[in-house]
Amino acid sequence: MDVADQPRIAIIGGGIAGLSTAWYLQKQGLTNIQLFERDQRLGGKLLTKHVALPDAAGELLVEAGPDAFISQKPWGLQLARELGLDDQLISTEPARHKVFVLHRGKPEPLPDGINLVVPTEFWPLLRTPILSWPGKLRMLLDLVLPARQSNADESLADFVRRRFGAEALDKLGEPLMSGIHNAESDRQSLEATFPRFIEAERSYGSVIRGIRAAKAKAGKPKGQQLSPFISLRGGIEQLITTLVAQLTVELRTNCGVQALRYDPTNAPAYQLTLDDGTRVEADVVVLAVPSYAAAKLVQPWAEALAERLQAIRYVSTGTVSLAFRRSESTMAFDSYGLVIPRSEHRLINAVTINSRKFAGRAPADYMLLRAFVGGSKHPEVLRLDDQRLTELVRDQLKAIFGLTAEPVWSGVARWNEANPQYDVGHFQRMDQLEALCPEGLLLCGSGFRGVGIPDCVRQAQTTADAILSIVERANA
Repeated sequence: MDVADQPRIAIIGGGIAGLSTAWYLQKQGLTNIQLFERDQRLGGKLLTKHVALPDAAGELLVEAGPDAFISQKPWGLQLARELGLDDQLISTEPARHKVFVLHRGKPEPLPDGINLVVPTEFWPLLRTPILSWPGKLRMLLDLVLPARQSNADESLADFVRRRFGAEALDKLGEPLMSGIHNAESDRQSLEATFPRFIEAERSYGSVIRGIRAAKAKAGKPKGQQLSPFISLRGGIEQLITTLVAQLTVELRTNCGVQALRYDPTNAPAYQLTLDDGTRVEADVVVLAVPSYAAAKLVQPWAEALAERLQAIRYVSTGTVSLAFRRSESTMAFDSYGLVIPRSEHRLINAVTINSRKFAGRAPADYMLLRAFVGGSKHPEVLRLDDQRLTELVRDQLKAIFGLTAEPVWSGVARWNEANPQYDVGHFQRMDQLEALCPEGLLLCGSGFRGVGIPDCVRQAQTTADAILSIVERANA
């Protein structure tokens, strides 16, 4: 199809969802595409910083946003391989214990065989000090409890309490599962965040039996396998820089969209007004921005749609990264990190030891770690300035690990109103919301049908397929 005969496609938002949509449209031969990003850089929360250490000691590779994507959801890995990044993919480094849980002020290793909250091996569960004996036995009741009959969505908290008990929710479910989404477990949709547990219960009558069966079906990995968590040698932003380098469509940064007009009696039906007053016409518009930003654009002509978009909640989060000389630190911690239950009453949510998790994040004689703050647990700490926030994190690290060394470098990253909350019934609301979108308007991104890199890439694929269907109908 000649470019002149192609529909004019506008993508608003230059994060991983918007850029991936452009990529999959380009692969389908559609090139009459303009992508608009308000910020100076593309990539959104996929941001890697390279920090030079003093005395020419090397550099730190610091992730301001996500540091990995999961291999069980194949779409992120698929995109990386399509871009020719096979030789840049790296797995997590070996560790004696992958994750610790803070229990009564002391880091304790997560029992082997725990799949988020589901025990797939029984002896490690029975031996862990993280749970009381009544709590352990209550978890094993999942093996005999009847399966839930209702197909209605439920909260993560209700699910974990029902299958495994309140103690399992406090010590495992909330820090491990809600922590991924920076969410409140009593409001978090199980269907939208951990649907495989629903399927396990429905198919096997027991979540434990279902997850154990899936593990057995998967079998022993053959040959060299990537770990569940994957990153890139040059940091997660390498995915963005490689993607941008291979896109041939028009990418416009420092170029926000001030207004979006829709008139179905016109051809094309959409008109974008840019920040500089320029007007751009489009047959198809992809809103790859937070839902509240999308709401502002459609509100003048689609009030019901705007109201539903605005109803999706977001929380703010932050990270504090710190680097230490190993020779000055007494912290011996052979793990990727630590999660912290609410009941521990700490002002940080979790800690990742980045130099332990992935190779190449710090020189061998340095330790790089990152503390997570804010979210639904402690939004108040984000009101602190960078210096006070760093001091707070250092105080917490001293109390938990006895870490008193002076950092050789520290940095703060803040993500304001950047983490969508999938409350109970989220997918049902998305169905209703998408039904309100007129022909040619599509939603794509973390606020809609999955957070994280793989889910955003999957949405991009779906969006590109939907646009191709629009083109085929128009040419029929």
